[in-house]
Amino acid sequence: QVQLVEPGGGSVQAGGPLRLPCSASGYTYGPNCMGWFRQAPGKEREGVASFDSDGYISYEDAVKGRFTATKDNAKNILYLQMNSLKPEDTGMYYCAADQDMDAVRCHMSVLVAGGSGLDTWGQGTLVTVSS
Repeated sequence: QVQLVEPGGGSVQAGGPLRLPCSASGYTYGPNCMGWFRQAPGKEREGVASFDSDGYISYEDAVKGRFTATKDNAKNILYLQMNSLKPEDTGMYYCAADQDMDAVRCHMSVLVAGGSGLDTWGQGTLVTVSS
């Protein structure tokens, strides 16, 4: 049984950093597509960063230059390093994945379609940025 777990999250002052890990387990290979999402109170879920099987990463415009996604392939953990955090970064952060999704669909799914088609989701972790 595949599973995604996001044990990070927490409270941080504006301007500070925070790193979120997403641990993927139960996969016989891949997953080929992984993504980070967030949902602020009263807003729709949005994709933050997408990571395909070739290691190519795309970011949502609001986080470019501040957030960095990296993957430890040996441990199958996708990290989201968040720097220069702003109060508007506050929200629930979710990791999602699909074992077989190709690269084009992966980035479209995460950054345009709100995660449509991704078959596994983590439970989410709360990030609070105070001013």
